[in-house]
Amino acid sequence: MSVLVYTESEQGHYKKAALEVASYAKAVADQLGTTVTAVSINVANTSTLGNYGVDKVLNISNTQLEKFSASTYANVIKQAAENESAKVIIVSSSADSKYLAPLLAVELNAGYASNVVAVPSNTSPFTVKRPAFTNKAFENIQINTEVKIIGVSNNAYGLVENSSSASAEDFAPTILESSINVESVDKATDKVTIADAEIVVSGGRGLKGPENWGMIEELAEVLGAATACSKPVSDLGWRPHAEHVGQTGKPVASNLYIAIGISGAIQHLAGINASKVKVVINTDPEAPFFKAADYGVVGDAFQVVPELIEKLKAFKSQQ
Repeated sequence: MSVLVYTESEQGHYKKAALEVASYAKAVADQLGTTVTAVSINVANTSTLGNYGVDKVLNISNTQLEKFSASTYANVIKQAAENESAKVIIVSSSADSKYLAPLLAVELNAGYASNVVAVPSNTSPFTVKRPAFTNKAFENIQINTEVKIIGVSNNAYGLVENSSSASAEDFAPTILESSINVESVDKATDKVTIADAEIVVSGGRGLKGPENWGMIEELAEVLGAATACSKPVSDLGWRPHAEHVGQTGKPVASNLYIAIGISGAIQHLAGINASKVKVVINTDPEAPFFKAADYGVVGDAFQVVPELIEKLKAFKSQQ
């Protein structure tokens, strides 16, 4: 009756989201008076999970799972849940997990709550908190099915170290053939990804052209942040579509979101409202983003950003 958690990995290493959902699963397991079992796919060293409260790891090593397939992965997790008699399953809110979770819910006849931002306020009835109305409000919902699936919103719970001695057990599920064939996956390897970033620096049309993106990248490098952009910027071809954040792009739930030269269209704000602290730099004091921001600077980005970079570099050199 363990709480089961799917720990995502990439190139043999756990993603930050995997450690966050493991931390969350430990908190839920404590509420239920049980243990945490993790499903780990193609990771050689699983000991890291023990630092975040995992008691047992179902270690799956299979070349057929090297490329992600939502239906195949959902079936693998289903087999793990049945093996452990798990009634609560925790996943992240990554694009992959949001794809597989509904399929897993169908396979297990389970209720699924996505983008959950806090541990259950009650376990009987099982009640979780999630955003509603494009992150303008919160709702407390009950999951009344016997099996429950929780998708934890990125950066909502954080990494909580809770050392335990995680035992590893080889698990060999039946691998179903997928009707989808993944031929190749291309990913940037030298940058912080938007999905894993705690800080995101985003630029808009106020930067006037792609040739001015150097200061965005420099600020991101100083902060250890990911770079992003508004929809018009990606539509114009200034930046790749993979960096487009907003309701029609990638959702962002970072600890700090810095918007530079972005006016704040409603679709953009809907996609970044889950970020904890929002900062805007814009020459227009009437820009809609100022109403949504926690901090705002009315000024020319070409003056403000270089000065901000200089101050941050000076601060870091003193540490």
